[in-house]
Amino acid sequence: MPTILHIEDDPANRLLVRKLLVPAGFEVIDAVDGLDGIRKACELKPNLVLVDISIPGLDGYEVTLRLRAEPSLRSVPIVAITAEGSRDTSLAVGCDGFLQKPIAARTFAATIQGYLQGFKEQTAPRAADEHLRAQSQRIVAHLEEKVAELSEANARMRELDHARREFYRNLSHELATPMTPIIGYVRLLSDGELGELSPAQLKAVRAVDECAQRLRGLIDNLLDVTAIETGRMRFMLREYDLADTVRKALRRSQTAFVDRRLTVALELPDSLTGVGDAARLGRAVSEMLDNAGKFTPEGGSVGVRLRKLAPRHFELCVADTGPGVPREAAPRLFEPFFQADGSVTRAHGGAGVGLAIVRGVAQGHGGDVRVVSPADEQIGAVRFTGAAFYLTVAESAPSGAPGTPH
Repeated sequence: MPTILHIEDDPANRLLVRKLLVPAGFEVIDAVDGLDGIRKACELKPNLVLVDISIPGLDGYEVTLRLRAEPSLRSVPIVAITAEGSRDTSLAVGCDGFLQKPIAARTFAATIQGYLQGFKEQTAPRAADEHLRAQSQRIVAHLEEKVAELSEANARMRELDHARREFYRNLSHELATPMTPIIGYVRLLSDGELGELSPAQLKAVRAVDECAQRLRGLIDNLLDVTAIETGRMRFMLREYDLADTVRKALRRSQTAFVDRRLTVALELPDSLTGVGDAARLGRAVSEMLDNAGKFTPEGGSVGVRLRKLAPRHFELCVADTGPGVPREAAPRLFEPFFQADGSVTRAHGGAGVGLAIVRGVAQGHGGDVRVVSPADEQIGAVRFTGAAFYLTVAESAPSGAPGTPH
């Protein structure tokens, strides 16, 4: 059964051709524009291509030139079927035939069969050269127009991206201002500084305090990620102990790990001193632990290993026994606001900025972060096959790194 690829944007015309050719023993495949037609022609290798000249994207002339440049399609008959195109130009760019709309319904199937059997319309060589030259000039003008449109769109996207960053930065600052007295007064209430509370009142105030702390954490993350994107994140470099920083982050994650019945396998040195911003690194480590805890099933394990690498770098590995990272999501995992499941019904919360902050902090310390999934790590006595995140930092963070004070 011969396969006919019909490149046509008008549904009524596609339906008419299908009704005329299918009963005559042809298989008809539709394409709705020039790019779609080129893709399907290269993939399916049809026996004949019917192409309308006035189609969106690339027009029929440009589609024909592109198909004739494909070695596997050079011998495939291409027939222009149009109400507006030029016969001479169609034949000059590589069409084997030209059919004027409206098509002759009674003889259409037989005409297509003739092209399949080798019939070709002819045009004078000189006329073909003139039409090719005119068509080439038109294509160049068309490309110039598209390049100008893309340049304008790109400039607009840069403006929108800048506006987005400023919006998040301003919003985060505006939210942070009222959060300071809220957290302060809630803490005074929970500590009894403003009078003794009943057990029920104390329980309610502590619940409010927990929610306020979570909200403050989200605001701090938004401030950090916008600072990273705009190059305004500041790093206060001084001597610190990375092993102690990791232990403090583990203590902050302990409650969440206990709630989910997660065990922790550790390989930590007693001390690992360097020069960097301990507070920023502590936030980064906490984000890595929080990420591992969220995606590890209850009763699973999280592995944490810290070691010194040559030359003069430290490496922190945080691995888990979760399902791992989807292959298609891995390249974008450290982009701000990206989430493998970004729907409102997703199983895990968060704004999707934690791992972006980890990368910004790592790069500000002369290192980087990467993920391997599925993992193959042995930490302690546990084998981790979910995801493994590796944070590397320089033993002494470079003073000229983005965001460091000079």
